[in-house]
Amino acid sequence: MQAVVLGIGNTILSDEAAGVRTVEALEQAYQIPDNVLVIDGGTSGMEMIEDLSNLDFLLVVDVVTTGAAPGTLVKIAGAEIPVFFRDKLSPHQIGLPDVLASLELLDAIPKEIVVLGVEPISLALGLDMTPTVAATIPELVHRAVTELRARGYVLVPVVALAA
Repeated sequence: MQAVVLGIGNTILSDEAAGVRTVEALEQAYQIPDNVLVIDGGTSGMEMIEDLSNLDFLLVVDVVTTGAAPGTLVKIAGAEIPVFFRDKLSPHQIGLPDVLASLELLDAIPKEIVVLGVEPISLALGLDMTPTVAATIPELVHRAVTELRARGYVLVPVVALAA
């Protein structure tokens, strides 16, 4: 069972960094098993095709624009996925629809895809996320761990050593 957790976004566009910051926090807080690959996809595109081929589970973390209130956490899964990728819900959508379409043509599409996202407040140039969106990162990490554990992937919290 192979899984990828893919954080996508642009770290110089304030809230657009949420996906990348979530996967960074995930890697700091948990021991990641060998059958789970965590990828900081940044603004990558087709170069991810090999890493995303023939997966059992693809978990994408990103900012999404669905019209919900800013800072709202969103989960898109199952039958909603094709609709998600048909409508541009992510401000950059880094070519992920093209990657997934290519994987489908290659008969290498992930067996299951879930998107976890947060509604952005600001996509202005800047290295800091808005406080509201930044505050959602721990919950996005928790939801990512929950999704992985529900599918049998074992993530163990990293225990800080006492000084």
